[in-house]
Amino acid sequence: MRLSLVPRRGDIQRVGGSVRRGHVTVEPASQRNQAVAAAETVTLLLSEESPPPESAADVKDLVRLLRGHVSQLGVRTAPGDPALLHAQQLCSDSVPEGYVESRMYLAKLAKATQELVANVERGGPGQMCPKQRQRWQKPPVNVLRGAVFAVALACLVWAASMPQT
Repeated sequence: MRLSLVPRRGDIQRVGGSVRRGHVTVEPASQRNQAVAAAETVTLLLSEESPPPESAADVKDLVRLLRGHVSQLGVRTAPGDPALLHAQQLCSDSVPEGYVESRMYLAKLAKATQELVANVERGGPGQMCPKQRQRWQKPPVNVLRGAVFAVALACLVWAASMPQT
C-alpha cells in the first residue's frame, strides 16, 4: 500500500508537546538540486553492491526516473551539448524486451545521465546561465534620427490629408 506524501488540509502537527492544526510545510521540489538527485539515482544503479532490477516493471520505472532526470538536467545545459544529445537519443529509444537487453539499456542510460550530471556540475562548455539577462543594445544615432523623421513625415501627411474648415 502506498501512502500519499501530500499534506492534507487540517493535518495535525506536534510542536514541543503542543498540538497545532494547520498545513505541514513542504519544501518545493524545484529547490532540490536536480544534479544531486540524478547522481544518487545513477550511483544506486551503477554501484557494484546494488542488485539488478528484478522485474520488467522495475526496469521501466527506473528508465522513467532517468528520463525525468535527463529532461530536468537538459534545461540547465546548452542545447547542442554532446552529452545532452547522447542522453536524449537514448531516452527516445524504447526499452528492449529481453532480460539482459533491458538491463544493458538501463546501464547505458545511467552512464549517459552520469555524463550529463558531470557536465552540469562542472559547468561545461556553453553552459546556460539563466540568471544573466541579455543587455538591450542602444540603437545607433542615425536609426533614431530616421525614426523621428519617419514619424514627423507621417504626421505631416496626415495633417495635409485632413479637410480644411
